[in-house]
Amino acid sequence: MWEAQLIRELGGEYALIDHDALVSGDAVAAVRRVPEGHGPLWYRGWMVPVPAYTALATALTARGCSLLTPPAAYADAHELPGWYSVFEGATPPSAWIPGGEPDFSALADAARRIGGRGPAVVKDYVKSRKHEWHDACYVPELADLDALGRVVSRFVELQGEFLTGGVVLRRYEEFVRDADGRAVEARVWWVDGEPVLVGPHPDCPQARVDPDLSETQPLVRALGCRFITTDLAQRADGPGWRVVEVGDGQVSGLPHGIDAAPLLSSLLAA
Repeated sequence: MWEAQLIRELGGEYALIDHDALVSGDAVAAVRRVPEGHGPLWYRGWMVPVPAYTALATALTARGCSLLTPPAAYADAHELPGWYSVFEGATPPSAWIPGGEPDFSALADAARRIGGRGPAVVKDYVKSRKHEWHDACYVPELADLDALGRVVSRFVELQGEFLTGGVVLRRYEEFVRDADGRAVEARVWWVDGEPVLVGPHPDCPQARVDPDLSETQPLVRALGCRFITTDLAQRADGPGWRVVEVGDGQVSGLPHGIDAAPLLSSLLAA
């Protein structure tokens, strides 16, 4: 609740929703504590699937409120197929297969579309399972389709009901790492195309990061979503920052200890 307390300190207001009710399919119950006629709102909370977010927007509209990020914009920033075409070239080459576990031919075609050889990572439209790196995330060689199939199958199994959209293959790129072997990533928070907060990724909160945003900012503006995050990392084999992930800012986590006042002030002023 520290974000809510900070919002109050900055002169803003907040209303609570029932996340469990929202993801279980009862958006009307989820918004019962939101005052009627409250006007425009940002959502700030746990990730929710696009259909649940759409239901949230509908339920709020019925109460005389509106989300400043409409469902279409949420989908564009939250799921890889929504933002990939804008960031293609600035992010690792990717291919996706909608649905559940893909068959052999679909998997072979997706591997071919990102080069057909070399290492890759597996994820869905939103999340990877990087903590099960060797079993359900990393593929040493795309050309080894049997091994690729095993990693994808394990990923789909572990994701279970939380699999979002389908399976994504992304070419693996080696990034600069810290002393503990973790990739050093920056998380940049953008409001209306401006970087309002730059800090480390929540997975490496102590990292010192100073990313070059000159190539990323035009892409953020081209995407056209009002409130997003970009996770950036520096290639280990040369200069330049790569876009590792794009996310909707409403559901992106803040690293522990960061001063979020510039971000929340920008949201209150938007």
